[in-house]
Amino acid sequence: MVASRAFSRSRVIMARYDVSPHMVKWWSKVRPDDGQVSRHLSPFEQHAIMPWFKTWPKKMIDRAPDYIVWLGGSLSIVFATAAWADAADAAEDFSHRY
Repeated sequence: MVASRAFSRSRVIMARYDVSPHMVKWWSKVRPDDGQVSRHLSPFEQHAIMPWFKTWPKKMIDRAPDYIVWLGGSLSIVFATAAWADAADAAEDFSHRY
């Protein structure tokens, strides 16, 4: 009786040979699939990016006016700020030349 009780808790560990002993409870509900295919690549997923490649030129042309306003505005502000900073630096250098 004592010998059977001594190993009663280790039977569960010995039941799973593919899982480390400290993960037996975690993997206890998982059944082995025995070669059953549970996920596969659909024909619709094989070219997942191709529709985007085919339609992006039209989308860019349709959205270009919106992009040009924001991009052009931000680039003009950056260019104007850089030109103003260069002019201010040149004026300070000119005033401190002697």
